[in-house]
Amino acid sequence: MILGLESSCDESALSLLEEDGTIIGEWVHSQVAQHAEYGGVVPDLAVGEHLRNFYPLLKLADPNGTLSECVSRISVTCGPGLVGCLGMGISIAKSLGLLWGKPVFGVNHLRGHAFSAFMPLGIPTDREWSELLPHLGLLVSGGNTLLFELDAKRKLRILARTVDDAVGEALDKGAKLLGIAYPGGAELERRAMGGNPNAYPFPRAFPEKKSMKFSFSGLKTSLLYTLRKMNAAQVETSFADLCASYQSAAIHQILRKTQQATESKRFKSIGLSGGVANNQSLRHSIENLCSRNGMRFLPAEMRHTGDNASMIAYACLIDPQGLWPNLDQVLSFRPSLGLEESPATSS
Repeated sequence: MILGLESSCDESALSLLEEDGTIIGEWVHSQVAQHAEYGGVVPDLAVGEHLRNFYPLLKLADPNGTLSECVSRISVTCGPGLVGCLGMGISIAKSLGLLWGKPVFGVNHLRGHAFSAFMPLGIPTDREWSELLPHLGLLVSGGNTLLFELDAKRKLRILARTVDDAVGEALDKGAKLLGIAYPGGAELERRAMGGNPNAYPFPRAFPEKKSMKFSFSGLKTSLLYTLRKMNAAQVETSFADLCASYQSAAIHQILRKTQQATESKRFKSIGLSGGVANNQSLRHSIENLCSRNGMRFLPAEMRHTGDNASMIAYACLIDPQGLWPNLDQVLSFRPSLGLEESPATSS
């Protein structure tokens, strides 16, 4: 059994996985309410909350004090993320490793997201991998917007990334401009229902196929200037249209780049992961793209799109080449770790 720990930002999370990928249990403490009044995550507050909540979570996961007998290894997020938050999770994992005499492995948080699309399949056999690879992955969250390839050897390669804001950040910031409280992306999606997605011509960056990159800063600026030209009554009357048009521009850009990637190479499957993967418009759009092109759609389960410990434990099973060892207690935080980075690429 594998114990997974996640603490890269504002979620304190534990998970227990069997060697076949079956989830035994998950325990999470979310800090959204604590950070909401500040309009975003406050690093020092996040660290304090991790310290306050990890040990109660451990008690919930190990009510009889026998977990050390069942766990074979421990996996913990080592990056990217907030330095203090990463350090807290790593310290707890290493302490448990010493106490229980179990090996500890660092997991790249982004690779955890990338492979989370495969979690519903358990541990694929070689034959199942052959039916899924090469795989096109789309990782969309508050901190990242990445389009990547997973080749037949399960090597990751980035095909496109954002040059400024991530799509989740753009949706949250757009929501804030519209007066929706943090975190506003999900509420913006709800308020967009029934609105006209073509009511406002918000920009969609880099339409050319040769420009494999994303940009959302111009979209946010366009909304700001649009709102400045409107009075309060006009905004209220057009609120659903504003939300729908803004969301549509963000999602259309993602969908267009994903489609352009499929036109450049034949992929057998497309994965969708990260917190924005819960957006139903995006989810349905990627699913339809797969259906039209005969590709298998592999969305991460909605409970595993955000930061979670199960994907960290799962990565320990399915991505051994991406694990950072803790020989001689050397495991440390890597706050700027990239998707393609692993011990092999960093040596």
